Amino acid sequence: MTTHETRQGTSPIILGFPHTGTDVPPAIWDRLNDNGKLLADTDWHIHDLYDGLIDGVTTVRATFHRYVIDANRDPSGASLYPGQNTTGLVPETDFDGLSIWKDGAAPNEADITERLRDFHAPYHAALAAEIERVKAIHGVAILYDCHSIRSHIPFLFEGKLPDFNIGTDMGKTCAVEFERVTAEIAGYAAGYTSIVNGRFKGGWTTRHYGQPANGVHAIQMELAQSAYLETEQVPFAYDEEKATALRTHLKTILARIETAAHELKAMGN
Repeated sequence: MTTHETRQGTSPIILGFPHTGTDVPPAIWDRLNDNGKLLADTDWHIHDLYDGLIDGVTTVRATFHRYVIDANRDPSGASLYPGQNTTGLVPETDFDGLSIWKDGAAPNEADITERLRDFHAPYHAALAAEIERVKAIHGVAILYDCHSIRSHIPFLFEGKLPDFNIGTDMGKTCAVEFERVTAEIAGYAAGYTSIVNGRFKGGWTTRHYGQPANGVHAIQMELAQSAYLETEQVPFAYDEEKATALRTHLKTILARIETAAHELKAMGN
């Protein structure tokens, strides 16, 4: 099966989509329990939400589901948030802490090794290749990693999640200009809430690739699904009216990031 889809563009921005895929090989599907087969922890419709917002953008999208293996987790298995509830490289539970595998069917170390080779590694090879290609064109590359999550998940966080959750690992993964323009636009968006480096500070993708000193900048945007879905439960339907309003702000964010990238290049940084 195909592990990823790549669309090459000429913009300095690369959009990453590690969690929108819903493909699960039959042998793995048969090991999921009824709860797991809901695939509830998908970043539903995120690639559609961003589609067409900026001309010439490069996109790299994983087509496999995060229950196969999570493309936004450290391949070593190290936790992104030590001491906090989270899901791992190959999740044992969903975001509510409920099992997703049939009894005795949870993946073992051999399964994880195989899935790293067959899914995780090819996706990241494609992403790394596009970062290098874009950087060769512009002297700079900005990886904008696109995510979403339910706005209420007591197992992971208290209360309601802000609509815009910007992650830069406390400013380590990108130049301050990119964090600032993103935060400003999200912060001024009427009717929406936002935070920088709150519960979500950027996943492994953001932390791994974000090397501002080497001209590669990374920022994660985790959107609350209530901001663009009709419902955060099955069938996770896309709300055109909500999405249209949200797309206006996302388009502005990407345009401002692109402008900041060109300014950074002009200054020789």
